[in-house]
Amino acid sequence: MSRIAFIGLGIMGSPMAGHLVRAGHDVTGFDLSEDALARLRAAGGASAASVAEAVKGTEVVITMLPADPQVEAVLPEILDNAEPGALYIDFSTITPQTSQKVAREGAARGLRVLDAPVSGGEKGAVDAVLSIMVGGSQEDFEAATPLFEAVGRTFRLVGPAGAGQYVKAANQLVVGGTYALVAEAVVLMEAAGVDAAAGLDVLAGGLAASRILDIKRESMLARNFQPGFRIDLHHKDMGIVLDAARGAEVAIPVGALVAQLIAAARAQGHGGLDHSALLKVTESLSGRDS
Repeated sequence: MSRIAFIGLGIMGSPMAGHLVRAGHDVTGFDLSEDALARLRAAGGASAASVAEAVKGTEVVITMLPADPQVEAVLPEILDNAEPGALYIDFSTITPQTSQKVAREGAARGLRVLDAPVSGGEKGAVDAVLSIMVGGSQEDFEAATPLFEAVGRTFRLVGPAGAGQYVKAANQLVVGGTYALVAEAVVLMEAAGVDAAAGLDVLAGGLAASRILDIKRESMLARNFQPGFRIDLHHKDMGIVLDAARGAEVAIPVGALVAQLIAAARAQGHGGLDHSALLKVTESLSGRDS
């Protein structure tokens, strides 16, 4: 079992850290929220007063942070305090360029670095069924496999440093597009006076089936947008998607439209809601605000 420093105990990081504790690992966490630290202690982990304190003496360093600035802010403390040879896994969703920078600077200090963004939202984190897309070396991926098994169900090495972030960008593109289309389907069926709940049940059993229909159709029909993954974060991710497409010199016209719909949701004050709240934007465009 490993001695692990877990930095970032938010909606996703908190249950992930708990799963690692239950798998038998010695987990010390750091977060700016005292409530988050208390949850980890209640789960059997330990808490630290700083990133440096959490990292010292550990074999594995994990970060699960909102965006590039937070990862870059903690990186110097990780580099200065991690033991040479330690494995650094960044579960955050950030730009491929930042992940490549983290890998370079980590390697220069003797760290083994993997970018490993996840998909599955809060429910996937709570149920330990996340999908994990990993960039780095085969050797380091194999070393991290027991940790991935504790928090996820599907995990693959998809290429060198930064590759995980490109796959996560593709994931967010598909997720955002699916939410947008499910929202349009709901508005269409309700406006036509048909039983939208029954209609979505039928869609979920056919070629239109998706994980989003499986876990979100009831909450969308109930207009329950309690955040599992906030619009604000998906807005950030769509910026990564558009930047990645520009860098790869490919056209993603549907993706650009999805990015605009998510930006509209944020502009309308829905940034703190779940990304299924794209339904509110679709309703507004049709003059059917709920």
